[in-house]
Amino acid sequence: MAEETTTLAEQPLPPVRDWPAGELAATEFEPVLAELMREGPLTRIRLPHGEGWAWLATRYDDVKMITNDPRFSRAEASVRQVTRLAPHFAPRPGALAWADQPDHNRLRHAVANAYTVSAVKRLRPRAQEMLDVLVEEMVASGPPADLIERVLEPFPINVVCEVMGVPVDERQKLHDWTREIISTAGGVEAAERAKQGLFGWIGQAVRDRRDSETDSDSGSEEVLSLLGGAVRRGELGEEEAISVAGPLQIGGEAVTNNSGQMFYLLLTRPDLLERFRSDPACRPAAIEELLRYIPHRAAVGLPRIATEDVDIQGIRVRAGDPVYVSYLAANRDPDVFPDPDRIDLDRDAGAHVAFGNGPHYCTGAVFSRMQIELLIDTLLDRLPGLRLAVPADQVPFRQRTMIRGPVALPVTW
Repeated sequence: MAEETTTLAEQPLPPVRDWPAGELAATEFEPVLAELMREGPLTRIRLPHGEGWAWLATRYDDVKMITNDPRFSRAEASVRQVTRLAPHFAPRPGALAWADQPDHNRLRHAVANAYTVSAVKRLRPRAQEMLDVLVEEMVASGPPADLIERVLEPFPINVVCEVMGVPVDERQKLHDWTREIISTAGGVEAAERAKQGLFGWIGQAVRDRRDSETDSDSGSEEVLSLLGGAVRRGELGEEEAISVAGPLQIGGEAVTNNSGQMFYLLLTRPDLLERFRSDPACRPAAIEELLRYIPHRAAVGLPRIATEDVDIQGIRVRAGDPVYVSYLAANRDPDVFPDPDRIDLDRDAGAHVAFGNGPHYCTGAVFSRMQIELLIDTLLDRLPGLRLAVPADQVPFRQRTMIRGPVALPVTW
């Protein structure tokens, strides 16, 4: 850990700022993060759990550098009790999120065929069918309806389970486990039980496919089949396969919450909704701007450890120091996105880092974009009168959870 006076000019370090897990309103940008962005490109933070303090980078260029620089190690952070938001910390051996190169590429390669652009194109018609069924069932039941419960939650669950190869009758069980895992409200024991349930199920599924040559080597693009085949051929260990599959299964929760925030913004800002309705051609670029803008998570994600001294913005980060980056802050860097707190649907927001950056760029980004596009197009075109059924300030949002979004989105049409 760095001494308390260790910058390039041996000046005092910035103070350590406590970052509590406070409650946030709707799509409000986190006020503590906004303060940290104003205080400097590199600050020091202490989160509610773990030990010590960590550096926080908030500028776009610094975030991209750190996340693409092998001198900052995820693997080293996996064996340290770094200050963190989550109450529980038990990285699984072989987890993709904690791997450095070359292990990261080896692990990711095992499932790469399930996440290609061509795989997304092949899945898109099936995804549209599943979405159409959900929307038709909601319409048949009549308004009002909870858009989260009826569409935005089951649709990503169905899609991720299709990609993974999860049987239909098992999907709700896996969803219940994943929701408990990403919550910070249930405590360590509840999260650990959910992890045991989810990873135990995945382990059995991988073993079943490992032992079935016709399943695991048949050219299937289902993730569990790809992993079963990789284990059978000795390319991955069983624990590595389980550790790769778990976060991919959990990833469907992000689409529910991101799309929930997007529809909340559209249904509370008539100018945005009108533009989406009247100019369908603008939607792909406009979705990128919403991805840049929405605060998809609370606080920060996973840390890295500096493996050698690195100079950033006139400050020397010492070998052994933990470092966080904020993708949310990078997406509000005024040097890259002028007037960043304003939603500008004509902005070229394609450089955003909502899906991360570098080797740990989100594996399922292409699937997430596809799902959000389908949700926007289908719901706005199928329900031209779609609107909130309650005042905006009565829409409940998740609190004390790592992934932000509305709990429910009551709508009518």
